[in-house]
Amino acid sequence: MHFTSGIAAAAALLAAGASAADKNYLGFNSGSTLPDHSAKFKADFKKEFETAQNLENSPGKFNAVRLYTNIQAYSQTDPIEAFEAAIETETYILLGVWASGVTNISQELSALENGVKKYGTKLTDLIIGISIGSEDLYRNSVQGVKNKAGVGADPTLIVSFINEYKTKFAKSAIANIPVGHVDTWDAWTNGTNKAVVDAVDFVGVDEYPYYEDGKGNEITNAGVLFDRAFDAVKGAIGDKPIWLTETGWPYIGETWDKAVPSVKNAQYYWQEVGCRKLFGKVPTFWYNLRDSNPDNTMKFAITKDLSTKPMFDLTCPTTFDTPTASSSGSSDQPSSTGVASPSGTGSSGSGSGTSGAGTSGTTSAPSTSPTSGAGLNTFSYAALALVAGVFAVML
Repeated sequence: MHFTSGIAAAAALLAAGASAADKNYLGFNSGSTLPDHSAKFKADFKKEFETAQNLENSPGKFNAVRLYTNIQAYSQTDPIEAFEAAIETETYILLGVWASGVTNISQELSALENGVKKYGTKLTDLIIGISIGSEDLYRNSVQGVKNKAGVGADPTLIVSFINEYKTKFAKSAIANIPVGHVDTWDAWTNGTNKAVVDAVDFVGVDEYPYYEDGKGNEITNAGVLFDRAFDAVKGAIGDKPIWLTETGWPYIGETWDKAVPSVKNAQYYWQEVGCRKLFGKVPTFWYNLRDSNPDNTMKFAITKDLSTKPMFDLTCPTTFDTPTASSSGSSDQPSSTGVASPSGTGSSGSGSGTSGAGTSGTTSAPSTSPTSGAGLNTFSYAALALVAGVFAVML
């Protein structure tokens, strides 16, 4: 009897994971705070979600969002108001739990539990998965420490947080949603993190060729660098599905080795990476719809003031410049990609959350992910990812 029920539960989980991946959602990242670090409220999130779904010449419907935290900015356990905005706009949600710089995720889970109780199936029917942590392994790595990326978390702690979530919500309406973790591509290829690979249902990958200095990171080579990193992750994680949780090219900022920010280059990257490799093929959360981290000198938004007319034409071309893997030649691996996303979920810098997890009123809410903004010259791509993550939660 127990054996049969166990098989049924496993089958249900596999079906849920396959269903989410098969739909290949399109979305953006959204932190818990605005550019001035003030909290976002329902109206702010709703405007984002409405803009995303109505972008001119969009190659698909961007009706999903990746969050970095479940906690409303500057509160303790209030559910983030993005939940209600998602319900009103029928936006699918990849939940986020901020896991760096904390010893437990009880406030994150309490906020999620409060949201599920408050909104019921109106919310749970929109939840496509949950990421326990964002770029924590990168920040905990030798490179992350060198880049002063902030406090991270080791594999053992991330796995314990994953198990804590599963135990708490085992009998809930979201018991069978895919559970994953988001990190830089090179964190996933690091064998010391295998325990996390084994513990998740999907692998969330943050990848920014823009920051791949020393690897020929000019825009015309961005697709090649992306493919190499993507394939390296695939080779390291076995049959686990990949969700592309952050990628993009800045339209303004400093030249990073050979990578030049510009609207033209942001469009080229959208075409050569988004259109060619991701959209309709892999669940994708682009970085980003709007800028939210005032400290990040690199700006990644594709819209200005949340206008439905993007800064460049989103139309996908029918042919591409990036060669296939077999013809691209070089086997050199991209350099570390763990850059702080502009402003994902927290304020620490990686685009997924704030170093304080944004779970309490006394910590800064996570914001976005790409890069920490200040001191980019001393941070690597990975470090930048942390800053963005922090702001993402706040975003």
